[in-house]
Amino acid sequence: MVSSWPRKLTTLPPSILLLLATTIASVTAADTSSISYTGTISTLSTYSASAFTGSQYTYPTLSSALPTTLNTNNASSIIIVSSNSPSNATATGSSSKSTTKPSRTTLHGSSHRSTGTATTSAAGPSNTVKCNGWTEFCDRSYSNITYVCAHNSAFVVPNNAGSNQALPLRTQLDDGIRMVQGETHYVNGSIYNCHTTCKLLDVGLWEAELATVVDWLKDNPYEVLSWLVVNSDFVNVEKYVPAIEASGILPYLYVPKHEPQYRDDWPTLGEMILTGKRVVMYMDYNANQTAVPYILDEFSHMWETPFSPTNRSFPCTQQRPPGLSHADAKNKLMYLANHNLNTPIDLSALIGETDGHAQILIPNTADINITNGAFDQFSQLEATRLNCTQMWDHPPNFLLVDYYNYGIPHPGSVFEVAARANGVAYNYDSCCGKTSASLASASMRVSLAAVLVGALGFSILLVL
Repeated sequence: MVSSWPRKLTTLPPSILLLLATTIASVTAADTSSISYTGTISTLSTYSASAFTGSQYTYPTLSSALPTTLNTNNASSIIIVSSNSPSNATATGSSSKSTTKPSRTTLHGSSHRSTGTATTSAAGPSNTVKCNGWTEFCDRSYSNITYVCAHNSAFVVPNNAGSNQALPLRTQLDDGIRMVQGETHYVNGSIYNCHTTCKLLDVGLWEAELATVVDWLKDNPYEVLSWLVVNSDFVNVEKYVPAIEASGILPYLYVPKHEPQYRDDWPTLGEMILTGKRVVMYMDYNANQTAVPYILDEFSHMWETPFSPTNRSFPCTQQRPPGLSHADAKNKLMYLANHNLNTPIDLSALIGETDGHAQILIPNTADINITNGAFDQFSQLEATRLNCTQMWDHPPNFLLVDYYNYGIPHPGSVFEVAARANGVAYNYDSCCGKTSASLASASMRVSLAAVLVGALGFSILLVL
């Protein structure tokens, strides 16, 4: 894959240091009741697959049963049985997907190595275990589910222009975020979570974020996560290995059976849970699956809609990677919809520049409730979901959002949109942690007084 595809970059001329650091000087909170919207709220929580109004595409589901107890890391025994006919079928085997379709699949496992048998019938087993929150997901392919991705999950610093979320990572996962994403930088031999530059926002070592996720995985053995690493400094992928090994996440990392692994080749969530390999880690640039097989090359497995969008229409066109054919984008790869609205801030007057190099992008928090909205109206996430589904014949696999806990008609609207794509019902009562008083209305004004300008003789690339 081409590794030189540009991000959104703003190059400041030499001798200018911009720090949108520590604070946004003016943050105001408006009355959320003033936000207007239309729609039939009563239909939102009762949505089902039969009510699907976009493309006729629906995610395929088989029938499965999972054990009610699992080791928090690995459960190694999987028995898979498939049958095309109403008659019973019995088989003994190991972890492998049936190639017979359509079929019903029964998964049995234990927290220790063992062998066994399983029998299916036309009716299929009754599963009471929830995978990623729903029993329906246990026998769906990983690539046949829509997940909500928190843009820059670790960047939770109140009143900082570089922040993208309001609630801590553990709360994000508890609420239903199933893709962790974030910008990383290589500084003094270690990987850090920094936004644009560590002088703007530095939330510490990447290893600490990994460790937080490991603790959550131990407490939630039936959950499958994705992780999208933004390699901002384009460093060699091996530099990420020490943090991975030290954090304890390595035993959870999924290794595909071949490279690339296209959309139809992925295992079910049930299979991933039973084998313990339930974290799929991607890297945007400089992944090398020969050297580090558990960090997947993002653009060999998925494509993205326009990056850092400022267009409120959120076009569902394919942007990254460049050169991908329409047929491959539609039929082979998963895809991620960037639905995080940005607003440009022009600092030219402040720093005396006239060549247009002093424009940066920050999250548009003033309109965040609308952007994350669950109605089929212009600029709302639901409209993007429907538009993308119609254009590509299947919903986005990942919905990337800022401040996921804001939206209409209720906090958690982003999860409602994902639930509709998946044909399941969502309960708003399960969201969304504790809201931040400073973002009660998600209305934010940036004061240029928060911008510190200095002359240190070097250029900075601002990447948001």
